[in-house]
Amino acid sequence: MSALNLTHDPARRSWVESANLPGADFPVQNLPFGAFRRAGETHMGVAIGERVVDLRVLHEAALLDGDAAIACAAACDGSLNELMALDSRYISALRHALSDLLRSNAPQRAWLEERIDALLPRIADVTLTLPCAIGDYTDFLTSLHHTERHGRYKGLADPLPAAFKSLPIAYHGRASSICVSGGEIRRPHGQYRDADGNVRFGPAPMLDFELELAGLIGRGNTLTQPIPIDAARNHIFGYCLLNDWSAKSIQWFEQVLGPFLGKSFHSSLSPWIVTEEALAPFRKTAAPRAPGDPAIMPHLHGVHDQESGGLHLELEAHLSTAKLRTEGAEAVRITRTHLDNLYWTFAQMVAHHTSNGCNLRTGDLLGSGTISGASDESRACLTELSNAGKDPLTLPNGETRTALEDGDEIILRARANRPGAVSIGFGECRGRIAAALTFERSGTSPRTEGVSA
Repeated sequence: MSALNLTHDPARRSWVESANLPGADFPVQNLPFGAFRRAGETHMGVAIGERVVDLRVLHEAALLDGDAAIACAAACDGSLNELMALDSRYISALRHALSDLLRSNAPQRAWLEERIDALLPRIADVTLTLPCAIGDYTDFLTSLHHTERHGRYKGLADPLPAAFKSLPIAYHGRASSICVSGGEIRRPHGQYRDADGNVRFGPAPMLDFELELAGLIGRGNTLTQPIPIDAARNHIFGYCLLNDWSAKSIQWFEQVLGPFLGKSFHSSLSPWIVTEEALAPFRKTAAPRAPGDPAIMPHLHGVHDQESGGLHLELEAHLSTAKLRTEGAEAVRITRTHLDNLYWTFAQMVAHHTSNGCNLRTGDLLGSGTISGASDESRACLTELSNAGKDPLTLPNGETRTALEDGDEIILRARANRPGAVSIGFGECRGRIAAALTFERSGTSPRTEGVSA
């Protein structure tokens, strides 16, 4: 497990001045990994302030040796997956080497500054891509408050599933439609019930965001071999923000075996993977359970996980509408929540996922589920914020929302904070809703939106 070391030193500063600015997401204590396109080629990189270390250029400069050089070389094949699959000692060695190269008193500082545009291009001058190749995607349902509210909205006699407090509930999502933050989120078509109870097919009328955290698997496990609970975090390379866009109207009509077309049209992932080691200063005890809750099954109860399975991590969602942008107004914060609002830890998600012998592979993504809390401010999707449409969300300019409209943009952010540590961020995960495309049936003219079934 990651322990505190010199890379976490709160006194350490970088010669990259933008990394030292108050509130910077990527100070030298963070060093998250990502991928970007430059001159038509995909490169791997590490964010520092407003710049990104090009690991291919760094490798060619031969400034690293030992385990750090091996790790850097693994990140030069056009994907982070080879690096992510390495033993943690190699990844830690690369982190230490980068921290030393980027610290304000680095011996190589003058040489690096002379070559800064080649070694450290500005993030604004490159095109960020998905940070790794994602093989499988499992989305969990681990907020008790989110689960219970949606159960009430659906009119269930018992709004909390019987299994919820015994195991981390999940479904298998669609990896092919996970996209990097930014760009358009196209409103999908699907079947749903209208206000009169008729089944219709057309653009989804109830589109929503869901604020989540995602863990990305580094080293996997062999088929048939479960991962023990207190070893589970060793298999997580790092974490990103995830917006699990949801067409609730489609989802609520179709859901029998689980979500399908109401989820698979698009998911947005933030471009930077904040590593497990970077988060070591922000570890805390797992969120406490209520008196009377069932005891945790032995395979999901780890002493170390109970001591440090939580994170001091605050998460936010902001909404910008077309009208707000026309008025020159900033996006409005509509959600502020905390990772404590998850009933299960990520280690428990990994241990449960593999408890039947299922094999996880490098690059597999585990979503936390919507991170909603008990308070109004901590409701982490628009369905909850509007009480399933009964109490529209009102914005400062008078606009109201019960669902996302075309032109609406959602921006997710997160920061790890703890007294005595340098706060680190995750960057943004954003997406803007675009109008549905015209749906075309084979052999007929287009325009089937809103056709009754």
